[in-house]
Amino acid sequence: MLGLRSEIMARGHSERIGGFVRDAVVESGVGFAAIERVGVTIGPGSFTGLRVGLAFALGLGQSLDRPVVGVSSLQSLAWSIEGGPQGAVASVIDARRGEVYLQTFADGDPIDGPRAATIESATTTLADMRQIWRWAGNGAVLVAADIEFVVTEPTALALAALTERLDPTLHPARPLYLRAPDATPPTRLPGQARAV
Repeated sequence: MLGLRSEIMARGHSERIGGFVRDAVVESGVGFAAIERVGVTIGPGSFTGLRVGLAFALGLGQSLDRPVVGVSSLQSLAWSIEGGPQGAVASVIDARRGEVYLQTFADGDPIDGPRAATIESATTTLADMRQIWRWAGNGAVLVAADIEFVVTEPTALALAALTERLDPTLHPARPLYLRAPDATPPTRLPGQARAV
């Protein structure tokens, strides 16, 4: 059984996630006791969104004494394509600042690892691989011409299928960061004078 709750939100995720999960479990009609494992997307994605989702999933897994599976956003996009991830799939997420997050798949299995790349190098890499790609992710339009439709959000069914399929010991619930953070640590302590 599948229960689903979704809402586009600018903020307040941490306050609402518990209620969403409760409502989805009620909608599924099976209850928390029937949950065998917990799946959570690990990125790439927004720093805050990843942290909120991971913290909640790890807490839920611990409270239910169930394993927690980390699912890559790129792989879940590949599995969200209509008809499933058959053939060659390129998952591309717009990483802003002239970059994309990229990973390729063959029949749902990774061909290579996830990486950050400039739009130009990603375009060249994908062309050099000489595949007829099926596309996933909001960054696909940046690296390929004439894309009519592309799935831009992972589906609940794809996330559920990967959660069931992936080994939690090989796919831990840890954030997947593909580039350095924008924030930097302070160079001085609070109250300390600025260097001249």
